Amino acid sequence: MSSISVTKSFNFSVDIVKLCFEIQKNRKEYILTKQLIRSATSVAANIEEAQGAFSKADFIFKIQISLKEARETSYWLRLIKATELFAEFEIDKFISESNELVFLMTKILKTAKQQ
Repeated sequence: MSSISVTKSFNFSVDIVKLCFEIQKNRKEYILTKQLIRSATSVAANIEEAQGAFSKADFIFKIQISLKEARETSYWLRLIKATELFAEFEIDKFISESNELVFLMTKILKTAKQQ
């Protein structure tokens, strides 16, 4: 797996945590942001775990979890945007980054399964 996906997913997690803490501080919203933090940080955590996979099957399994979490993250971001409750935050940027991670994980899975 490329170091790009490791770095990108970690930086995405950091940005999401900062976003959620800012929303929590300014808007006192904890339910949606808690779900978003869980799914977004899980993307990077599972990519990190995949780096130390015991086997190809274990690697694929961890990346599949990461992909699932990236899709869930995209869902929470789209939901937050659709509610229009947090219009002052740049949610589109995060949706785009989340979609990039979904694309990367899909590509990594396809490559890993072909090898």
